[in-house]
Parts: sequence; C-alpha cells; structure tokens
Amino acid sequence: MSNPTAGPAAGRLSTPTIFAFASAGIPAVMLQLILSTYLPRFYAGHLGIALTAVAGAVALVRLIDIGFDLVIGFGMDRTRTRFGRYRVWFALGVPLLAYATYKILNPPADAGVSYLITWLLIIYTGTSIVTLSHAAWAAALATGYNERSRIYGWMQAVGVIGSVSLLMTPILTHGAIQPGKGESMSAIAWIIIGLLPFTTAASVFFAPEKPAATDHKAAGLKDYLAVFTTPGMFRLVLADLCLVLGPGTTSPIYIFFFHDAKGFPIKEVSLLLIPYIGAGLLGAPIWARIAQRLGKHRTLQVACVCYAICQTVLMALPKAEFAMTAAGMFAVGFCTSAFVLLIRAMVADISDQIRLETGQNQAGLLYALVTVTQKFGSSITVAIVFPILAAVGYNAKDEAMNTAAAIQGLEMCYLFAPIILVLVGGALFFGYKLDKDRHADIRQQLDARDAALTEALELEPLAGLSTGPGGTAPVR
Repeated sequence: MSNPTAGPAAGRLSTPTIFAFASAGIPAVMLQLILSTYLPRFYAGHLGIALTAVAGAVALVRLIDIGFDLVIGFGMDRTRTRFGRYRVWFALGVPLLAYATYKILNPPADAGVSYLITWLLIIYTGTSIVTLSHAAWAAALATGYNERSRIYGWMQAVGVIGSVSLLMTPILTHGAIQPGKGESMSAIAWIIIGLLPFTTAASVFFAPEKPAATDHKAAGLKDYLAVFTTPGMFRLVLADLCLVLGPGTTSPIYIFFFHDAKGFPIKEVSLLLIPYIGAGLLGAPIWARIAQRLGKHRTLQVACVCYAICQTVLMALPKAEFAMTAAGMFAVGFCTSAFVLLIRAMVADISDQIRLETGQNQAGLLYALVTVTQKFGSSITVAIVFPILAAVGYNAKDEAMNTAAAIQGLEMCYLFAPIILVLVGGALFFGYKLDKDRHADIRQQLDARDAALTEALELEPLAGLSTGPGGTAPVR
C-alpha cells in the first residue's frame, strides 16, 4: 500500500503546497531583519549601551550558539516520529521563538548588557531550531536536483514578502510604526508574534513530511565528525562563510551608512531596504531557473561577479538621490538573493551523496553547518566593524555629529570587505563536481536501495511463518 505523504517528495510539488510550506519564512525573515539590521542601533542608540559592548554581546552569543546548532542538528537526525523528522522540531521551536521575540524587543528602561546577552541566547536558540528544521524539512519534501532549486527559490521569494511588509509599515501606518525608531520595536514584536501561529499551521498541516525512513545504519559521533572533512561539504561551508561575511558586513552598519554617509533621513533609509529585499521576489525564481541550465555552482559564480559590479556602482552614486540609490539597492539585492537559495539547495544534494556513501541521513547536521557559518560570520562582522568605527571616532548615538574622517571610515567598511569576500566565495566553486548529472545518478541509486529496503521490511513479518499442507499457515 502506498504512503500518501510520500508522493510529493518523489515528484513535482504543487504550488499551493510549496507556498504553504514557505509561508513559515515570513515572520522568520522579519525577525532576522530586525536582529541583524535594527537591533544594534536599538540597544546602542535608544537604550544608550556602548557600541563596543553591543558588539561584544552579539559576538559572544553567536559563538556560543554555534555549538548549540550542531547539537540540534544531531538531535534532528536521530528523531523518529510518525509525523516526520523535522516538522516536529519546527512546531516545538515556534513558542520559544515567540516569547523571546517579545522579551528582546520590549526591554526595560534600565536594560544592560546582561539583559541583552540573556535574551539573545534564548532568541537565537529558538531561531536555530526553527530555521534548521525548516531547511532540512525542505530537502525531505523535494528530492530532485531542479526541484530543490524551485522549493528554495520559493522559500526565498515568499520570505521577501515578510521583509518588504515590515519595511512598508511606515507607509501603511502613516509613520506610526518605523523599524528604525526605538519606540516602534514593541509594535513590531507583536506583528511577528501574531503571524507565527498562522504561518506555522499552514506549514505543519498543508506540507506534510513523509515519515522518516530507517537509515541503513545508525550514525555515531565518529560518523558525524567525518562530515566536516567531506571535500564537497568543506568547500561549500567555506564558500558560504565568505558569502555570509560579504553582505553581512553591511547589515550592522546599514543605517549608519545611509543616514550619516549618504544623507538619507531614517524613514528613507528603511524604505531603501524595500527594493534591496524585494528584489528577491524577482531574483529567487530567476536564479533558480538559471541554475537549471547552468548548474547551481556555476550560477552562484555568475551571481558573485554581478554582486561585485553592482556594489561598486552603488557606492559611486551621488548622495541623497533616492531613485538612483533605490535602483542600485535593487540590483545588489537581486544578486544577493542567489546566495542563500543555491547554497541550501546544494547542501541537500550533498546530503544525498553522504547518505549513499554511508547509509546515514545527516541532513540536520549538514544544515547546522551552514547556519553555523551565518552565525559565526555575523559575530565576526560585528566584532570587527564596530571596533573599527569606534577607532576612527564614529559615534553611533542618535543625533550625534561625526567628523569627516569618521564618515570616511564608515564608507570604507561598507565598500571593500563585501566585494572581496563575495568574489573569494565564488572562486571556491572552481572544480566543484556535484553537478546535475552526478546528482541524478546518486538519486537513482538511493531510490533503488530505498525501494529494496521497503520491500524487505514488508516481507519480513512473513519470514517466520511456516506453511502447512496446501500452503496455509498452521492454526495455533
């Protein structure tokens, strides 16, 4: 008898199913935008905590959280339930994420570094559980090389809806809610919390994960450590780190750069993020389509070169020119939208390769490795960029007056590191061998082995029965 939940994973997923599944990314990307772009300014500018103290708190928590990601990935890979492997973790992580969102965006007036560290630890724990399980769940839903580009492209595009909606709040609320204003953080927290139950229900109930198949053999600690030395995965993690560090260096200083260096008011600074993030709606499906022709790693290299060109042009644009800068931000965002979706799709392919070679499903750990690069990259950028700004005399407090030297230091931080790091990330894919043809061969072997295992399990209960005369089992 066929399993009704097994079908979607084997073929092309319906668009409503993908949309329901991807909708979980809407509040998640809202929160990610707040944490990466607005939270440092909120605690440094609105609450008055020293810029270096905020940087140290974020770096410390990110480094601690790295180890927790690996533990979560290990736990996910060993989970067996009739509801699936990753869907259960996702549902359990949402309540923790909701509570932590409220606490970190509603701090008391006397909140200090200890408060920030405590709730950063908790919110990143919830974020780890939700994002890891969602990414690994996607790999279980779609097993084909091109279908994975499609589902991760949809996840990227639907997530853009959340980010753009958040950035549109100054217009939609006539200025009552502005992400760049400290007074608006509480309202933003409730927006995110209010969305979580609906998007979670859509994913859990309308995108069922097929029950986890029994692995060929259980993975031990030695097997998990061996993943770190897998050539394709090591290359992928290193490239992902560069692609995170590149654009990541601009996130914590984004508001400072466009407000103080480019001369835009805070309201327009937030609006400029709309074309940058909104470009993902167009960029994600286009890059996914290009990847079906060129292959994922070649497409990623093209996107890296395009990013370097567009980032350079953006820096050369005149100050306070909203229309031209918005067009430049759209171009940069279009290129950046390729990075996450293609890396995640390639991790799913490597997961199949490792399962074929070892007989073990280690998707949770593999996705933990690439989320580790995000967190480690974020901690490095904040820990490096903020002290540099402090060294050149940049003052992050609201309404502060900065010297020309401080502004120039801010501009240099925004220009050089992103371009260099992204180009290095693209160069790491020269010689990458897991292309469409190789993956098709891997999937064919996996499907044949899984079918043989299923048949063996179905026949196993009959193996112990002896038959009496006439071919019937003896009556007991």
